[in-house]
Amino acid sequence: MYTALSIAGSDSSGGAGIQADIKTMTANGVYAMTVITSLTAQNTTGVTDIYNASLNNISAQLDAVFTDIFPDAVKTGMLPNKDIMNVVAGKLREYKAKNIVIDPVMVATSGAVLMERDAVDFLIKEMLPLARVITPNIPEAELISGMKIENEEDMITAGLKIFNDINRTKDKNISGTAVLVKGGHSINDANDVLICDGVPVVLKGRRIDNPNTFQSEMPRNI
Repeated sequence: MYTALSIAGSDSSGGAGIQADIKTMTANGVYAMTVITSLTAQNTTGVTDIYNASLNNISAQLDAVFTDIFPDAVKTGMLPNKDIMNVVAGKLREYKAKNIVIDPVMVATSGAVLMERDAVDFLIKEMLPLARVITPNIPEAELISGMKIENEEDMITAGLKIFNDINRTKDKNISGTAVLVKGGHSINDANDVLICDGVPVVLKGRRIDNPNTFQSEMPRNI
């Protein structure tokens, strides 16, 4: 059985974060392990509170996993600030983690801010080059690429820019990073754009209308 590690925040309603990753991994026959970076109070209508784990605790969780059941793949989600990212990036390098997927979680579907502003540059420079695949949604791709995305052509342009920027600075001994720009933010039906080896591919999807993803406010205590 393959093993996978999710490094992310906890969603108390089970619809995202650690809980969703465990369900997805288990449904696909993968043994799921977790490192919890943050505890959130949220449900289908929004996020009401966030409490970040200590750096020592996150470091200890990572040590506990990597020194016992080494994961075949790693997926990161909510990394709310630069200090937490620094711990995670350091441990991934220390243990030579492989098959890293980075979901650059910056804003929840409900609109809640899940990453401190000064952490974005650190994410781009230190975290993204570690990945085999990164999976930004459209608002996240705008922040990473520095450009506005208003249509599918912009998704392709932004994806190519992110792909080129990341792979230009990577060590030649490290596999290239693919970029999946996720649709679903009223740009098209629900199409994703995958950039792999510098070639864009549009993955067609169908939008499902869901009333439980409206914009909401939350305490800014991260």
